[in-house]
Amino acid sequence: MELSEKCIATFEKEGFPFVYEWTDAPNTVYAEHEHQDKVSLFVTDGSIIVDIAGESISLTLGKRYNVPPHTKHSAVVGPEGCNFVVAEMIDGDS
Repeated sequence: MELSEKCIATFEKEGFPFVYEWTDAPNTVYAEHEHQDKVSLFVTDGSIIVDIAGESISLTLGKRYNVPPHTKHSAVVGPEGCNFVVAEMIDGDS
């Protein structure tokens, strides 16, 4: 089983109703925003830096991040782009 399939299975087992794969182009910028419910992401290739509560968190291959609901954050995708498995409690919340 490949990494993305393992991530999907894990998120589904945890009860996330919306789980999908996502790809961002190199250097994509996500302006500050927040989510209404739990959102988690698992990096399956590339990298992204999440800035949250004054802290920069670098996520690379194999790293998971659980984004706290109602918490403002921003992000910048690395120079090689980034592939994720994304899990949401609310469809379209990420």
